[in-house]
Amino acid sequence: MTRKEAREEAFILVFEKQFNPDSLEEILACAAEARDMQPNEYIKTVFFGVYEKLDELDAVISENSVGWNINRISKTALAILRLALYEMKFMDDIPVSVSINEAVELSKKYAGKEDASYVNGLLGTAAKNMQ
Repeated sequence: MTRKEAREEAFILVFEKQFNPDSLEEILACAAEARDMQPNEYIKTVFFGVYEKLDELDAVISENSVGWNINRISKTALAILRLALYEMKFMDDIPVSVSINEAVELSKKYAGKEDASYVNGLLGTAAKNMQ
């Protein structure tokens, strides 16, 4: 599985958790069985990491979301932002520019055009503020 494919699987898991009260382990196991997926280390790290650092990631989103309350952000865009910010803050082996670009690509695929622009802008601002 390529990193791009793994990132997409991780995004789907992060998105799924927003609607599913089951534990992270149960969601991962069900997804693996239902989609015949072998979760690799990246998928596990990101999925569990996003929810371990959720408050911190949401704080970054709120701080950099000018004029938008986090509750108004679409669930799709929110999952993408959380995943990308986790990569940007906690995964030194992934360049920030790659995290942003991949988040924009996920937005184009799973969300609307406006979401892609919003995700790009928020992550660009967050990247500048994190330096």
